[in-house]
Amino acid sequence: MLKGQAHQLEPVVLIGAKGLTEPVVAEVAAALKAHELIKLRAPAHDRKERSAMFQEISSKTGSEIVQEIGKVLVLYKKRDKPAP
Repeated sequence: MLKGQAHQLEPVVLIGAKGLTEPVVAEVAAALKAHELIKLRAPAHDRKERSAMFQEISSKTGSEIVQEIGKVLVLYKKRDKPAP
């Protein structure tokens, strides 16, 4: 179900040549808080490095990897329910 919803999404975070920096992690966390389901792209890294980076992003943001296809990662993190 989440894979199908993610299909139409465009990447909201692009991981550049500097790799996984704290500002990138913060941007991913903010995007997850706003949207729950997001796509990322990491075009400049080799496969092993990219996969390790994707795992680290998931761990640091407390999100779940929905799908990893080449240079694209789909993450999901359920939003906290608003306080009454």
